[in-house]
Amino acid sequence: MATETWQPTDGDTFVTQENFVFYVFGYEHPEGRVFSFLKYIPFQLKSLFPIRFLRRSWKLGRTELVRPEKLYSSQNFQRILETFRKNFPHYIYFCPFRGKEIVSSPTKNIKRIYVPRECLQRLLNRKKKDALQILASELAITLSEESHVPLDDLGIRGSIALNMHTTKSDVDLAVYGSQNFRKLEKAIAKLDSEGALSYVCTTRLDKVRKHRGRYKNTIFMYNAVRKIGEITSRYGEERYSAVKPLTFNCQVIDDSEAMFRPAICQITGYHPLDSTSTLAKEEIPIKVTSMIGSYRNVARRGEKVKVSGTLEQVEDVETGKIYHQVVIGTGTREDEYIWPIKD
Repeated sequence: MATETWQPTDGDTFVTQENFVFYVFGYEHPEGRVFSFLKYIPFQLKSLFPIRFLRRSWKLGRTELVRPEKLYSSQNFQRILETFRKNFPHYIYFCPFRGKEIVSSPTKNIKRIYVPRECLQRLLNRKKKDALQILASELAITLSEESHVPLDDLGIRGSIALNMHTTKSDVDLAVYGSQNFRKLEKAIAKLDSEGALSYVCTTRLDKVRKHRGRYKNTIFMYNAVRKIGEITSRYGEERYSAVKPLTFNCQVIDDSEAMFRPAICQITGYHPLDSTSTLAKEEIPIKVTSMIGSYRNVARRGEKVKVSGTLEQVEDVETGKIYHQVVIGTGTREDEYIWPIKD
Protein backbone atom coordinates (compact mmCIF):
# COMPACT_ATOMS: atom_id res chain seq x y z
CA MET A 1 0.00 0.00 0.00
CA ALA A 2 1.25 3.51 -0.84
CA THR A 3 1.62 5.96 2.03
CA GLU A 4 -0.48 8.49 0.06
CA THR A 5 -3.61 6.33 0.31
CA TRP A 6 -2.90 4.82 3.75
CA GLN A 7 -4.87 5.91 6.80
CA PRO A 8 -2.71 4.64 9.69
CA THR A 9 -4.66 2.72 12.32
CA ASP A 10 -3.48 1.17 15.55
CA GLY A 11 -1.50 -2.03 15.04
CA ASP A 12 -0.60 -1.48 11.40
CA THR A 13 3.06 -2.35 10.87
CA PHE A 14 5.60 -0.58 8.68
CA VAL A 15 9.26 -0.89 7.74
CA THR A 16 11.44 2.18 7.28
CA GLN A 17 14.42 2.91 5.05
CA GLU A 18 16.77 1.92 7.90
CA ASN A 19 14.84 -1.37 8.32
CA PHE A 20 13.33 -0.41 11.67
CA VAL A 21 9.99 -2.16 12.16
CA PHE A 22 7.35 0.00 13.85
CA TYR A 23 3.80 -0.64 15.03
CA VAL A 24 1.35 2.23 14.60
CA PHE A 25 0.05 3.63 17.87
CA GLY A 26 -3.50 4.97 17.99
CA TYR A 27 -5.43 6.90 15.36
CA GLU A 28 -4.32 10.54 15.62
CA HIS A 29 -1.23 11.50 13.62
CA PRO A 30 0.41 14.76 12.50
CA GLU A 31 0.48 15.57 8.79
CA GLY A 32 3.29 13.58 7.16
CA ARG A 33 4.09 11.58 10.30
CA VAL A 34 2.92 8.44 12.11
CA PHE A 35 3.00 8.00 15.88
CA SER A 36 4.38 4.54 16.51
CA PHE A 37 6.50 2.36 18.77
CA LEU A 38 9.61 0.49 17.81
CA LYS A 39 9.30 -3.30 17.86
CA TYR A 40 12.20 -4.68 15.80
CA ILE A 41 15.69 -3.26 15.29
CA PRO A 42 18.24 -4.30 12.63
CA PHE A 43 20.94 -6.44 14.23
CA GLN A 44 23.70 -4.14 12.97
CA LEU A 45 22.15 -1.19 14.86
CA LYS A 46 21.61 -3.12 18.10
CA SER A 47 24.69 -1.65 19.82
CA LEU A 48 23.24 1.88 19.56
CA PHE A 49 20.37 1.00 21.93
CA PRO A 50 21.35 0.62 25.64
CA ILE A 51 18.53 -1.84 26.39
CA ARG A 52 18.20 -5.59 26.90
CA PHE A 53 17.15 -7.68 23.93
CA LEU A 54 15.53 -11.09 23.55
CA ARG A 55 18.10 -13.77 22.75
CA ARG A 56 16.52 -14.91 19.50
CA SER A 57 16.45 -13.03 16.21
CA TRP A 58 14.11 -12.77 13.22
CA LYS A 59 14.66 -12.54 9.47
CA LEU A 60 12.70 -10.06 7.35
CA GLY A 61 13.89 -10.82 3.85
CA ARG A 62 17.67 -10.54 4.14
CA THR A 63 17.59 -8.33 7.22
CA GLU A 64 18.28 -9.86 10.64
CA LEU A 65 16.18 -8.24 13.36
CA VAL A 66 16.25 -8.21 17.16
CA ARG A 67 13.55 -7.19 19.63
CA PRO A 68 13.69 -5.39 22.99
CA GLU A 69 13.06 -7.63 25.99
CA LYS A 70 10.50 -5.15 27.33
CA LEU A 71 8.47 -3.24 24.77
CA TYR A 72 6.45 -1.00 27.06
CA SER A 73 8.61 0.02 30.02
CA SER A 74 9.10 3.74 30.62
CA GLN A 75 12.86 3.15 31.05
CA ASN A 76 13.15 1.54 27.61
CA PHE A 77 11.03 4.29 26.08
CA GLN A 78 13.37 6.97 27.42
CA ARG A 79 16.47 5.09 26.20
CA ILE A 80 15.00 4.52 22.74
CA LEU A 81 14.04 8.19 22.60
CA GLU A 82 17.60 9.19 23.49
CA THR A 83 19.11 6.89 20.85
CA PHE A 84 16.84 8.30 18.16
CA ARG A 85 17.58 11.85 19.29
CA LYS A 86 21.32 11.22 19.02
CA ASN A 87 21.50 9.01 15.90
CA PHE A 88 18.22 9.28 13.99
CA PRO A 89 16.73 12.68 14.91
CA HIS A 90 14.19 12.57 12.07
CA TYR A 91 12.23 10.03 14.18
CA ILE A 92 11.77 12.57 16.99
CA TYR A 93 8.79 14.90 16.85
CA PHE A 94 7.99 17.61 19.35
CA CYS A 95 4.22 17.54 19.79
CA PRO A 96 2.94 21.06 20.55
CA PHE A 97 -0.35 19.64 21.87
CA ARG A 98 1.38 17.41 24.43
CA GLY A 99 4.40 19.60 25.06
CA LYS A 100 6.90 16.76 24.72
CA GLU A 101 8.98 14.73 22.29
CA ILE A 102 7.40 11.62 20.80
CA VAL A 103 8.74 8.87 18.57
CA SER A 104 7.17 9.17 15.14
CA SER A 105 8.25 8.24 11.65
CA PRO A 106 8.03 10.60 8.69
CA THR A 107 5.83 8.92 6.07
CA LYS A 108 8.51 9.64 3.46
CA ASN A 109 10.81 7.28 5.40
CA ILE A 110 8.40 4.33 5.14
CA LYS A 111 9.16 1.74 2.47
CA ARG A 112 6.58 -0.97 3.24
CA ILE A 113 3.24 -1.12 5.08
CA TYR A 114 1.47 -4.17 6.50
CA VAL A 115 -2.26 -3.66 7.20
CA PRO A 116 -3.65 -6.63 9.21
CA ARG A 117 -6.88 -6.90 7.20
CA GLU A 118 -4.92 -7.07 3.93
CA CYS A 119 -2.34 -9.45 5.41
CA LEU A 120 -5.08 -11.94 6.32
CA GLN A 121 -6.60 -11.80 2.85
CA ARG A 122 -3.17 -12.45 1.31
CA LEU A 123 -2.68 -15.38 3.66
CA LEU A 124 -6.09 -16.90 2.87
CA ASN A 125 -5.46 -16.56 -0.88
CA ARG A 126 -1.95 -18.00 -0.68
CA LYS A 127 -1.71 -21.28 -2.61
CA LYS A 128 1.27 -22.70 -0.75
CA LYS A 129 1.13 -22.43 3.04
CA ASP A 130 3.34 -23.87 5.74
CA ALA A 131 1.84 -25.60 8.79
CA LEU A 132 1.48 -22.43 10.88
CA GLN A 133 -0.07 -20.48 7.99
CA ILE A 134 -2.59 -23.32 7.49
CA LEU A 135 -3.46 -23.27 11.19
CA ALA A 136 -3.78 -19.45 11.28
CA SER A 137 -6.09 -19.52 8.24
CA GLU A 138 -8.19 -22.28 9.78
CA LEU A 139 -8.46 -20.42 13.08
CA ALA A 140 -9.56 -17.18 11.39
CA ILE A 141 -12.23 -19.01 9.37
CA THR A 142 -13.46 -20.90 12.45
CA LEU A 143 -13.73 -17.73 14.54
CA SER A 144 -15.47 -15.89 11.72
CA GLU A 145 -18.07 -18.64 11.29
CA GLU A 146 -18.67 -19.02 15.03
CA SER A 147 -18.92 -15.28 15.77
CA HIS A 148 -20.61 -14.19 12.49
CA VAL A 149 -17.87 -11.57 12.11
CA PRO A 150 -17.02 -11.28 8.40
CA LEU A 151 -13.52 -12.36 7.42
CA ASP A 152 -13.10 -8.87 5.95
CA ASP A 153 -13.31 -7.55 9.53
CA LEU A 154 -10.53 -9.80 10.78
CA GLY A 155 -6.81 -9.36 10.28
CA ILE A 156 -3.47 -10.92 11.11
CA ARG A 157 -0.33 -9.22 12.33
CA GLY A 158 2.93 -10.06 14.02
CA SER A 159 5.53 -12.38 12.53
CA ILE A 160 3.04 -14.27 10.33
CA ALA A 161 1.91 -11.02 8.68
CA LEU A 162 5.55 -10.12 7.96
CA ASN A 163 6.28 -13.68 6.79
CA MET A 164 9.13 -14.03 9.29
CA HIS A 165 7.49 -16.57 11.60
CA THR A 166 8.89 -19.85 12.87
CA THR A 167 7.14 -23.06 13.94
CA LYS A 168 7.00 -21.64 17.50
CA SER A 169 5.38 -18.30 16.59
CA ASP A 170 2.02 -17.15 17.95
CA VAL A 171 -1.01 -16.25 15.86
CA ASP A 172 -1.78 -12.54 16.42
CA LEU A 173 -5.28 -11.63 15.24
CA ALA A 174 -6.97 -8.25 14.83
CA VAL A 175 -10.74 -7.70 14.84
CA TYR A 176 -12.15 -4.46 13.41
CA GLY A 177 -14.99 -2.73 15.26
CA SER A 178 -16.18 -2.68 18.88
CA GLN A 179 -19.33 -4.73 18.21
CA ASN A 180 -17.35 -7.31 16.25
CA PHE A 181 -14.91 -7.55 19.14
CA ARG A 182 -17.73 -8.32 21.59
CA LYS A 183 -19.12 -10.96 19.20
CA LEU A 184 -15.70 -12.58 18.89
CA GLU A 185 -15.24 -12.47 22.65
CA LYS A 186 -18.49 -14.42 23.16
CA ALA A 187 -17.63 -16.89 20.39
CA ILE A 188 -14.24 -17.67 21.94
CA ALA A 189 -15.87 -18.22 25.35
CA LYS A 190 -18.30 -20.68 23.71
CA LEU A 191 -15.52 -22.52 21.88
CA ASP A 192 -13.58 -22.74 25.15
CA SER A 193 -16.58 -24.29 26.92
CA GLU A 194 -16.89 -26.84 24.09
CA GLY A 195 -13.18 -27.73 24.19
CA ALA A 196 -12.47 -26.55 20.63
CA LEU A 197 -9.83 -24.21 22.06
CA SER A 198 -8.78 -23.08 25.51
CA TYR A 199 -7.87 -19.88 27.27
CA VAL A 200 -4.26 -19.32 28.27
CA CYS A 201 -4.05 -17.42 31.55
CA THR A 202 -0.48 -17.20 32.80
CA THR A 203 -0.80 -13.72 34.37
CA ARG A 204 -3.43 -11.79 36.30
CA LEU A 205 -4.04 -9.64 33.24
CA ASP A 206 -4.67 -12.73 31.09
CA LYS A 207 -7.36 -13.88 33.52
CA VAL A 208 -9.14 -10.54 33.32
CA ARG A 209 -8.78 -9.85 29.59
CA LYS A 210 -9.10 -13.43 28.27
CA HIS A 211 -7.43 -12.33 25.05
CA ARG A 212 -5.01 -15.26 24.75
CA GLY A 213 -5.81 -18.85 23.92
CA ARG A 214 -4.46 -22.13 22.60
CA TYR A 215 -5.74 -23.67 19.38
CA LYS A 216 -4.30 -27.04 18.36
CA ASN A 217 -1.27 -26.50 20.60
CA THR A 218 -0.54 -23.03 19.18
CA ILE A 219 -0.94 -19.82 21.17
CA PHE A 220 -3.15 -17.13 19.66
CA MET A 221 -4.26 -13.68 20.79
CA TYR A 222 -6.78 -11.16 19.53
CA ASN A 223 -7.16 -7.40 19.92
CA ALA A 224 -9.55 -4.76 18.65
CA VAL A 225 -8.95 -2.09 16.03
CA ARG A 226 -11.30 0.81 15.36
CA LYS A 227 -13.16 0.81 12.07
CA ILE A 228 -12.67 4.01 10.09
CA GLY A 229 -16.17 5.18 11.12
CA GLU A 230 -15.23 4.72 14.79
CA ILE A 231 -12.33 7.19 14.57
CA THR A 232 -14.01 10.29 15.96
CA SER A 233 -11.02 12.46 16.93
CA ARG A 234 -8.28 14.11 14.90
CA TYR A 235 -4.77 15.18 15.77
CA GLY A 236 -4.60 18.77 17.01
CA GLU A 237 -8.18 19.05 18.27
CA GLU A 238 -7.14 18.90 21.94
CA ARG A 239 -4.23 20.13 24.04
CA TYR A 240 -2.96 18.03 26.97
CA SER A 241 -1.20 19.23 30.12
CA ALA A 242 0.06 16.88 32.84
CA VAL A 243 -1.02 17.90 36.35
CA LYS A 244 0.16 15.26 38.85
CA PRO A 245 0.22 11.52 39.65
CA LEU A 246 -2.92 10.04 41.21
CA THR A 247 -4.11 6.81 42.81
CA PHE A 248 -7.84 6.34 43.25
CA ASN A 249 -10.90 4.09 43.03
CA CYS A 250 -13.86 4.74 40.74
CA GLN A 251 -16.65 3.02 38.83
CA VAL A 252 -16.71 2.40 35.07
CA ILE A 253 -19.89 3.65 33.40
CA ASP A 254 -18.93 3.15 29.73
CA ASP A 255 -16.55 0.51 28.33
CA SER A 256 -17.47 0.83 24.64
CA GLU A 257 -13.95 2.06 23.82
CA ALA A 258 -12.08 0.03 26.44
CA MET A 259 -10.98 -2.68 23.98
CA PHE A 260 -9.03 -0.33 21.73
CA ARG A 261 -5.58 1.26 22.13
CA PRO A 262 -5.63 3.83 23.60
CA ALA A 263 -8.20 2.12 25.85
CA ILE A 264 -10.79 4.64 27.03
CA CYS A 265 -13.45 4.23 29.72
CA GLN A 266 -15.81 6.79 31.19
CA ILE A 267 -15.85 6.85 34.98
CA THR A 268 -17.76 8.17 37.98
CA GLY A 269 -17.43 8.07 41.77
CA TYR A 270 -13.84 9.32 42.01
CA HIS A 271 -12.37 8.36 45.41
CA PRO A 272 -8.76 9.36 46.22
CA LEU A 273 -6.55 6.77 47.96
CA ASP A 274 -3.93 9.17 49.32
CA SER A 275 -3.67 12.83 50.27
CA THR A 276 -1.91 13.86 47.04
CA SER A 277 -4.84 12.49 45.01
CA THR A 278 -7.40 14.80 46.60
CA LEU A 279 -8.82 17.08 43.90
CA ALA A 280 -10.93 20.19 43.54
CA LYS A 281 -14.36 19.51 42.05
CA GLU A 282 -13.40 20.98 38.65
CA GLU A 283 -10.35 18.67 38.44
CA ILE A 284 -12.16 15.37 38.94
CA PRO A 285 -11.52 13.18 35.86
CA ILE A 286 -14.37 11.96 33.67
CA LYS A 287 -12.40 9.23 31.92
CA VAL A 288 -9.35 7.01 32.12
CA THR A 289 -7.18 6.52 29.04
CA SER A 290 -4.59 3.73 28.90
CA MET A 291 -1.77 4.09 26.41
CA ILE A 292 -0.47 0.68 27.53
CA GLY A 293 -1.91 -2.03 25.31
CA SER A 294 -1.92 -4.68 28.03
CA TYR A 295 -4.66 -2.76 29.87
CA ARG A 296 -7.10 -3.00 26.97
CA ASN A 297 -10.45 -4.52 27.93
CA VAL A 298 -9.57 -4.65 31.63
CA ALA A 299 -12.23 -2.18 32.81
CA ARG A 300 -15.83 -3.35 32.32
CA ARG A 301 -19.01 -1.32 32.63
CA GLY A 302 -20.43 -1.42 36.16
CA GLU A 303 -17.17 -2.55 37.76
CA LYS A 304 -15.19 -0.70 40.38
CA VAL A 305 -11.54 -0.25 39.50
CA LYS A 306 -8.34 0.96 41.12
CA VAL A 307 -6.28 3.33 38.98
CA SER A 308 -2.75 4.68 39.21
CA GLY A 309 -1.93 7.24 36.54
CA THR A 310 -1.33 10.88 35.73
CA LEU A 311 -4.02 13.53 35.84
CA GLU A 312 -4.19 15.55 32.62
CA GLN A 313 -6.03 18.73 31.78
CA VAL A 314 -7.55 18.48 28.32
CA GLU A 315 -8.46 21.65 26.42
CA ASP A 316 -10.53 21.80 23.25
CA VAL A 317 -8.32 23.90 20.98
CA GLU A 318 -11.27 25.45 19.13
CA THR A 319 -13.69 26.18 21.98
CA GLY A 320 -11.38 26.39 24.99
CA LYS A 321 -13.58 23.97 26.93
CA ILE A 322 -11.65 22.03 29.57
CA TYR A 323 -12.07 18.62 31.18
CA HIS A 324 -9.75 16.21 33.00
CA GLN A 325 -8.70 12.64 32.35
CA VAL A 326 -6.25 10.19 33.90
CA VAL A 327 -3.61 8.65 31.63
CA ILE A 328 -1.94 5.28 32.16
CA GLY A 329 1.35 4.88 30.30
CA THR A 330 2.84 8.36 30.26
CA GLY A 331 6.34 6.97 29.75
CA THR A 332 7.57 8.83 32.84
CA ARG A 333 7.09 6.17 35.55
CA GLU A 334 6.49 2.43 35.81
CA ASP A 335 3.74 2.14 38.42
CA GLU A 336 0.69 3.04 36.34
CA TYR A 337 -2.24 0.65 35.94
CA ILE A 338 -5.99 0.05 36.00
CA TRP A 339 -7.27 -2.94 37.90
CA PRO A 340 -10.74 -4.32 38.75
CA ILE A 341 -11.76 -4.36 42.42
CA LYS A 342 -13.56 -7.59 43.25
CA ASP A 343 -16.11 -7.54 46.04
